[in-house]
Amino acid sequence: MSQSHQQASLPGCPSCEEPLESGDRFCGACGYDLSAVPAPPGDRPTVAITVPAQGVGSPVAAGQVEWPRASETDSSDLPAPTHRPADLPGVDSGGRPLPLADGAAVRFDGPDARATPAPGDAQAAPGPGGPDDPSGDFELAAPDPRTVEHATADGSVAGAKVCVACRSGHVDTDGYCENCGHAQPRERDHMEQELDSVAAVSDRGLRHHRNEDAFAVSSTALPDGSPAVVAIVCDGVSSASRPDEASAAAASTANESLLESLPRGTHPQQAMHDAIVAASEAVNSLAQEPGQALEHDQHRHQNAPACTLVGAVMAGGLLIIGWVGDSRVYWVPEDRAHPPARLTEDDSWAAQMVAAGLMNEAEAYADERAHAITGWLGADAYELEPHTASFKPDRSGLVVVCTDGLWNYAEGAAEMAAAVPADAFERPLHGAQVLVGHALDGGGHDNVTVALLPFAVAAPGAGSA
Repeated sequence: MSQSHQQASLPGCPSCEEPLESGDRFCGACGYDLSAVPAPPGDRPTVAITVPAQGVGSPVAAGQVEWPRASETDSSDLPAPTHRPADLPGVDSGGRPLPLADGAAVRFDGPDARATPAPGDAQAAPGPGGPDDPSGDFELAAPDPRTVEHATADGSVAGAKVCVACRSGHVDTDGYCENCGHAQPRERDHMEQELDSVAAVSDRGLRHHRNEDAFAVSSTALPDGSPAVVAIVCDGVSSASRPDEASAAAASTANESLLESLPRGTHPQQAMHDAIVAASEAVNSLAQEPGQALEHDQHRHQNAPACTLVGAVMAGGLLIIGWVGDSRVYWVPEDRAHPPARLTEDDSWAAQMVAAGLMNEAEAYADERAHAITGWLGADAYELEPHTASFKPDRSGLVVVCTDGLWNYAEGAAEMAAAVPADAFERPLHGAQVLVGHALDGGGHDNVTVALLPFAVAAPGAGSA
């Protein structure tokens, strides 16, 4: 049974997740001071913004965008009002701010919050793409230096893979070295995909034993024939069981949901909300039935598979984003003279502390609890809170959709913009490759995934009769 809309009767300790009794001031298991848990942020009912033109021409008018009505009940007639960039709290699809109930549940998803890998760790099914992908676009694994084939000394087995560890043993069909037994890098360890004006790259990083991130990029058409571009990025919760399967299922399902609803005329913001709900149900379905063992991965924690999700859709002159968890979206103007912006607010302990004014960002994200997330997709999530927002940029720019494996090394909007190469707007795949390299050069402590979507805005008067 899906638990995505169920509220737990007793909240858990933000430090160790131990159930709490009403009125508790300290956790009985770890002694955590519960008074340190901040109250929810104040009401900031923003559903859309525009980036203001700062003395460069006139801003593009941000009037109401009319979307074709669909006969299905999931269609929405919500307008796309406009606000200042300071109004960036992030809201759900109903226009509500990001509430976090007192004593909200947390999960730890930092680079060190991982279970010990077990021998024979199962490979998750590949992410979106392939012959059955409804977008018709295949996701191909790019060459990875960790998997380069080497010729054997005697040349007896031409083209056979040689172990990346001992450089002498051959790799068997199960992916293990016949000489030293070392597990070889898997196809999912490094993936790249470019499709029209969107590109994505995902890498295992330098510390994780496998890639638990996943992505999907695709394009479709609205009922009026105009294009819609989609990018979904998911980050498996390392402390959960089978996080790689959770992220792959969420990315694929959200992508398929958007490709099905957008051509029907569903408002993109409603379509994003529905896609997150569908992704949540897909992750929920991976949870084991009570009493069943995880036979293929007995050494991992037995909690339910879980992941975060962030997505972006470019359609009809709007940028629609949606997320659950701490993966992010950044806006980097093509003209770097204008300021960049972060468009999402994390579902995390650190974000709560900053919102409550108890710590500044530097202090909060330096704390060991910073990556304790308060929202995720999974059967053991207390309540599903999809956050969606709609933006109408008045100038061209680059949309950066990424996991914390990247933004850990470029946290602020200015830092992220500095890491984005100058030609990323024209060469999004190269830009994504550079950003992944930036994270690996910084230490690569986590899986790294980023998708880039160039957002083009015509200059005032361009194309007029």
